[in-house]
Amino acid sequence: MDFLPYTLKWLELVLRWAHVLFAILWVGNSFLFNYLDNKLNKKITNSDIDAEGYLMHSGYYYKLTRLKTRPPLEYLNRLVIFKWQSYLTFITGILLLVIIYYYNSGVLMVDKRVLQISPFNAILISLASLAFSWFIYDLLCKSKLINNKIVFSLIILILLVVVSFVLTKLFGPKFAFLSVGLIIGTNMFGNVFTVIIPNQINIINSSKRNEKFNTDLSLAAKQRSIHNNYSTFLVLFIMLSGHYSFIVYHKYNWLILSLIAIISVAARHYFNLRGRNIHRLYILISSIIALVILAVLLLIFKN
Repeated sequence: MDFLPYTLKWLELVLRWAHVLFAILWVGNSFLFNYLDNKLNKKITNSDIDAEGYLMHSGYYYKLTRLKTRPPLEYLNRLVIFKWQSYLTFITGILLLVIIYYYNSGVLMVDKRVLQISPFNAILISLASLAFSWFIYDLLCKSKLINNKIVFSLIILILLVVVSFVLTKLFGPKFAFLSVGLIIGTNMFGNVFTVIIPNQINIINSSKRNEKFNTDLSLAAKQRSIHNNYSTFLVLFIMLSGHYSFIVYHKYNWLILSLIAIISVAARHYFNLRGRNIHRLYILISSIIALVILAVLLLIFKN
């Protein structure tokens, strides 16, 4: 076995392993903190405490307190900031993209039955799709549309449908499917890297100077965190898409993916509401029924 191909196989193995591990940590953090925010008791009359609650794990009780003010300085200097799970998920994902797909772009990205395109141009289109999608999404988040959740969500859904359709007309089915996940994952990373962490650092620096921090920074960071939270089910579905070729290679794979996006967001919404003690079981049941109907339709309308 040649040294380079053998080395690449091991590199791919380690990167896949690491990518899944870091993604689990990132998603776990997202679920936990959003759940805590929803579960904490906010009916508190205290000038320092915004909300509080209790957890049990491994036989111990843990008291959780969300503060309105900064913690004591000795704790402020030892803050745990959850960022590397996101960073390393993105880095390992990009490295996998390069050594697997870009390195073999002529085979894994280009499908002459879809579009006659050079491997180099395919790579450029892939990179451009990541950058352009982030620019549009970030622009929408910074616009007044963000204040209308329904309109904002509809625009995001329409863009998802359009992007999914266009990518299936540019790349082979498998890479087109994967590219949608790459775009969503890049946007999730962008939220952490350009908004959530910088805003948190700004708040920490203000606290160290004993200055009142800008609460708008907290709201903006939380907003992007919630976007990431609702994206997780779909991203995980796409990460595993290599195991269900009957969907990836379906004639209407872009439409199937869009429908699964709606179903997954609905399911995630149910669990987020449940965390706030708002029980809307019909949302979860509707998402399950919708998935079953989709499965039946795929059986009837095969390629």
